[in-house]
Amino acid sequence: MKRILKDFYTRMEARYGPTGWWPGDTPFEIAVGAVLTQNTAWSNVEKAIDNLKHEKLLNPSAIVECPPDLLEIALTPSGYFRVKARRLRSFCEYLISRYGGSMRRMQRQPLESLRPELLDVHGIGPETADDILLYACGKAVFVVDAYTRRIFSRHGIVKPNIAYEDLRRFFEKNIEQDLHLYREYHALIVYVGKDYCRRVPRCAACPLGPTLKKGQPILREP
Repeated sequence: MKRILKDFYTRMEARYGPTGWWPGDTPFEIAVGAVLTQNTAWSNVEKAIDNLKHEKLLNPSAIVECPPDLLEIALTPSGYFRVKARRLRSFCEYLISRYGGSMRRMQRQPLESLRPELLDVHGIGPETADDILLYACGKAVFVVDAYTRRIFSRHGIVKPNIAYEDLRRFFEKNIEQDLHLYREYHALIVYVGKDYCRRVPRCAACPLGPTLKKGQPILREP
């Protein structure tokens, strides 16, 4: 399995090269992006973050002190803006109360204690928590998402209904624990998922297409 996952990485990397993902000027901006990217395209998140910058709201204290309606207006491009405003405010309240608003202080905490803390924050689920840990805090935790489950189940490597934590542990068991590798692998999966492994897959052009077994059926999702 380690050989197979390494082969997948090599094929994806050859197609896309270094991704440089996750975009953001500061760890806090990256964390904000992780909260806002739920159920929306990244282009919409960029618009919302630009709004926060324009309104001088891109820091924890400003977000907590901001009137709810103004924050919701700034986040409108990201979709579900009322829900995301509450979640973003909850994350900032946590960051302020636990670490004085400092991402640097947060980064110094060990993964083993930091992950449960994040999962206790309102609206922060496993994928969002792991995005923050991997990209904003520099912790070697493997992020999995819908693309991960779709790609690797279609190739017969995992079950389509595998739980998040089981899928995360599967990758961490079979891939070398390396921060750069985890970041790149996750980003490459997202690129392949968006470009090729759609609900109706485009296997012929996909860099992972040659790894499909001959005659292997591909699930076409409704």
